[in-house]
Amino acid sequence: MKKLAIIVSLLVIATIGYSQTETKKPEVVFDSLTYNYGVIAKGSPGECSFKFTNKSKTPLILTNVKAGCGCTVPSWPREEIKPKHSGEIKIKYNTNNVGYFTKTISVYTNKQEEPIILTITGQVVDEQPKTE
Repeated sequence: MKKLAIIVSLLVIATIGYSQTETKKPEVVFDSLTYNYGVIAKGSPGECSFKFTNKSKTPLILTNVKAGCGCTVPSWPREEIKPKHSGEIKIKYNTNNVGYFTKTISVYTNKQEEPIILTITGQVVDEQPKTE
């Protein structure tokens, strides 16, 4: 009887340990979390977009999308995204700032406690980049 109690206890502990280490699949999946503008001319359109899919079984709501600074302006769908449907977040970077840049955008949803971090990078130059 004692052996049976020990075996059952070990099975319960192993089951609890396994369930806590099991990784949860993401419910919001982005095609990419980064976008590299490369070298772009000052004053050119600094626009890009991040496409995503709702992989959950319930509607997705983007509750907020925040840029790390005022030189980066995000726009996103305000309506809910149905299960298995897609959407996109559009980003506009102010290309009047010459130099290298790396900026982050935090995406808050009803599906995750922590924000999803998107990153844009590139270099803005005073003149049109040369192509070879």
